[in-house]
This record gives sequence, C-alpha cells and structure tokens, in this order.
Amino acid sequence: MPLFIMAAALIVALCLTGELPSQITTMVVVLGFFGFVCGEIGKRLPVLGKIGAAAICATFIPSAMVYYHLLPASIVDSTKAFYKSSGILYLYISCIIVGSIFSMDRKTIMRGFLRIFIPMLCGEIVGAIVGTTVGTLLGLGSFNTLFFIVLPIMAGGVGEGAIPLSIGFHEIMHIEQGVAFARIIPMVMLGSLTAILTAGILNHLGKRKPHLTGEGRLLPGEQEEISSSTSINPLKGAIDVTGLASAAMMALLLYMVGILGQRLVGLPAPVGMLFAAVLVKLTQAVSPQMTGNANVVYKFFQTSVTYPILFMVGVAITPWESLMAAFTVSNLIVIISTVLSLVATGFFVGKKMGMHPVDVAVVSCCQSGQGGTGDVAILTAANRMVLMPFAQIATRIGGAINVTLALVVLSHFFTF
Repeated sequence: MPLFIMAAALIVALCLTGELPSQITTMVVVLGFFGFVCGEIGKRLPVLGKIGAAAICATFIPSAMVYYHLLPASIVDSTKAFYKSSGILYLYISCIIVGSIFSMDRKTIMRGFLRIFIPMLCGEIVGAIVGTTVGTLLGLGSFNTLFFIVLPIMAGGVGEGAIPLSIGFHEIMHIEQGVAFARIIPMVMLGSLTAILTAGILNHLGKRKPHLTGEGRLLPGEQEEISSSTSINPLKGAIDVTGLASAAMMALLLYMVGILGQRLVGLPAPVGMLFAAVLVKLTQAVSPQMTGNANVVYKFFQTSVTYPILFMVGVAITPWESLMAAFTVSNLIVIISTVLSLVATGFFVGKKMGMHPVDVAVVSCCQSGQGGTGDVAILTAANRMVLMPFAQIATRIGGAINVTLALVVLSHFFTF
C-alpha cells in the first residue's frame, strides 16, 4: 500500500509539472499502477469477476478512459510512445512462451502439438459454416458475413490478421484500405472479447467439473510441469540471480532466431521462436538448472507483467469508438455464434480424442483472439497461461492459414 500511494502521488506530480517521460523507468510504474487497478476492479465484479472480467477491465477500461478523456493527455501520449518504441509486448510473449515450453514434458510436447491441429481445424470449419449461415439468415449476406465478420474473427489479431486482410481487400476489391480496416477491426475486438468471456466460463466449468480439465494440460496421465527428477526450483533456498538472467537471455536469443527466420522464410517471428524453443526442449539442449530458472522467469511475467501489458494495449491500440460502432444486434449474434461454435467443436473433438476438453476449448478460444495480446487476455481469464505455446499456434499459424486461403479464394472469385 505505501508503494501504491507513492506511485499515485508521483504520477500526479509529474503530470502537473510537465510531460510524463515515456522512458521505461517511468512507464513501468505508470503501467503497473493503472494495470493492477483495472485488473482488481474486474476481479471484484460480481459474477463477471469469476469469468475473466479482470483481463477485460484491464484492456477496455483504459480504452474507454482515453475516448472520454478521463486519462491525462500526458499519460496517453507516453503510453502510446512507449508501446510503439519499446516492443515490450514481444519481450513478454518471449518469456511466457519459452518458460511454458521448458516447463512441459517432452512427450507431451510431441503428442500435444500434433493432436491440437485436429480440433483447431474442425473448429474453424464449423465456426465458419455456423457464422456465415447465421449472418445470411439475419439478412447480412453470405459474402459480407464470411469475409467481413467471420474471417476477421479467426484471422489472428490486428497486425497478423486485420492489416493483411485490409491490404488484400484493397488490392483485390479496390476499396480503400482504411475503409476495409475500419470494418474489420471491430469484429476482431468483439470476437476477442467474446473469447475472453468464454475462457472465463470454461475456467469456472473446470472448477465445477474437475474431470473435464487438466488445469493447463492437454493430455491426461502426463505431467506437463517440470519433472521433479530433472528440475531445480530456484525459489527454494537461495535464488540464483545469474541463472535467472541467463534464462531471460535464452528467451530473447530464441526470439532473435525467430526474427532471423522471418527474414529468411517469412514465418512470423513469434512462431519461429516457438518452433525453436520446442526444438531446444526436445533435444534437451539446456540444463535442468536453466529449465527451472526459465520457469521462474515465466511465473514472474505471468503474475507481475500481464495487467500492465493489457492496460498499455487498451490505451495504445484499442479504439473505443470502433468497438462501440460494431455493437449491433446482428453483428453480435454472428460473432457469438461463430466463437461459441468454434469453441464447442474444439471441446467435443478434444474430448473424443482423449484430451482434456476444457483445456482444448481454451486453446480454441485463442483462435478468436486479438493476436498475442488476445492470447494473454484469454489465458489470463482461463487461468491457464501455461497453454501459451498452443495458443500461439492457434492464433499465429491458424490465422495466417485463414488469411492466405481467404485472399486466394477471393482473388479467384473476382478474377471470374
């Protein structure tokens, strides 16, 4: 509490005496203060607090505050500048992905990564059919529903989904990219919001019916946490600071591998990093000490950085007016139908395949997420951040496949 009061006082003092610096030393305090305030508000909401309202509030409260000018301009400007210049979101995702992969059993990785594609594919097919059918019945038109509502929901977020789609629509249909993007982005956001709420409900379902969930494990009978025989937990006894620094450096080096892969073969850097981390884990190229330290780094980012990151995203790239403009009854019905059918398909297909249905359904939620930030919010609402590697597959790879196939089909459609 003393730190909280001191942070509030210093933020107010800096805003009153001039511009708020956008350097990391200041922004860590600002994002931490506002992020945890918004998250705590969400946690304390009746009913909604148990189904993911913390992640929603940490993102959408700041978005509304920016729109209604409830945040000082200096805080808004500094947060946007920090988001654009720092790339801190990728630092967060790097440490989360590498830590969660290193925490998993090797056999589980090999089996889980291959098997998760089946419920993902089935979910996308069913979601597209249901969403397009519902939109057509509501008079929105099958073409408009599929390409401007359903597809953006499953496109993989803003940078990897909405922007490439808007560019493709501009080149193929000869409409202004800005106009196309304005139509697409609200669907991405509302789809992600629906997925966050659904993830919170799934977490509640898992608590009510424990036999349906592995609490972050996709496959029953396997230990996805670090095996006690092969790991060292630095939290017990003296903390190895050098080891923690090395684990963080390992995560950043693997992200650099992803950047190199993006330049060479065009694979998104987070996906390349994911595959590199999996390869390192499968070949046991790191020591048990490094594995244990990576898990500690992962836990730090999961508990201490999530809400600040979500607050930053709400201020910097979540326009409140676009979100509100899409709140039509018809759009909402199509979005909810698409997301729920996609998630339900993942749930039942995963159960049929002998996987934990709740955890598979949480990964399916990420197919409707707003990119990496959506994955963070969804997994936070579901209390299953350890599923981040599978979430990245669902979001990045699934979204890239959806966008590519859609634009290929669209180009042939307009050619004829």
